[in-house]
Amino acid sequence: MAERYLNGETMLVGRRAILVGGGAALLAACSAPPVQAPSQPSFYRNLAQSGARVDAAMAAEMISGFRRNNGRGPLTVDPVLMAVAEAQAAAMTQADQVGVRTGTVGARLTTAGYRHRAAVENTSAGYLTLAEAFSGWRDSPPHRANMLNPGVTRLGIATGYRPGSRYRVFWALVLAEPVAAA
Repeated sequence: MAERYLNGETMLVGRRAILVGGGAALLAACSAPPVQAPSQPSFYRNLAQSGARVDAAMAAEMISGFRRNNGRGPLTVDPVLMAVAEAQAAAMTQADQVGVRTGTVGARLTTAGYRHRAAVENTSAGYLTLAEAFSGWRDSPPHRANMLNPGVTRLGIATGYRPGSRYRVFWALVLAEPVAAA
């Protein structure tokens, strides 16, 4: 038998419902809106679906926390880096191949008019959630080094989805330090 609590009183629910506190309380319970389950954090959202977008703010928060734990400064989301990451994720998605490059990350940033001191990039595929991608990057020495690069302060992140691909989700993370405008 399960117990439900209604207006501070207990109602036992099983084969027979036992009403405690009068019929008005039961009617109020029937008309009350359903309780919604807490929403799932965006870093667990499955991105293997058309139109799904990675939560860039959550990615910045997650990677910044990792950086802080390793003595590095935080990162902020940068719109130009987001566009460069989108283009890289789209190129990999279209080719159905990890690491397809449309030039070096530095060259792509320069082409986008983004003056930078430092620029690094993580690309990968097959991770369905931000949490999985982050864990994979953290556990891979070259990807980890990029996330902990002391010379970067900004990020852009994007995914691409390709149904039928063995990878399904392609990832691009661009990290850079802009040159201050004079």
